[in-house]
Amino acid sequence: MHEASLAGGILKLVEDAARRERFRRVSALRLEAGQLAGVEVRALRFALEAIAPGTVLQGASIAIDEPDGQAWCLQCAATVLLSRRGDPCPQCSGHQLQPTGGTELRVVDLLVDDE
Repeated sequence: MHEASLAGGILKLVEDAARRERFRRVSALRLEAGQLAGVEVRALRFALEAIAPGTVLQGASIAIDEPDGQAWCLQCAATVLLSRRGDPCPQCSGHQLQPTGGTELRVVDLLVDDE
């Protein structure tokens, strides 16, 4: 389960920001995990909640948005929506697709408490 490793990386990123920006606690964390990012969102949420106690994320609400995957089809020259890597083009059934969106895992924003 690589989501545990991803959660650890997210925690490190947030704790680094807390040291740099001098805040003590995060009350809300919003992430974006695109449908083509290869992330199991429920597992990531579970991992984040499991490592949060005793950290700046303790008690934080966690929201994870899942933007659609997008790809450029080389066969029909269309931009199409994809829900999974390996799916065929919904327009021409081709498999020569170049992902163009929904591949990212990123921290969108933090609501912090600096008291």
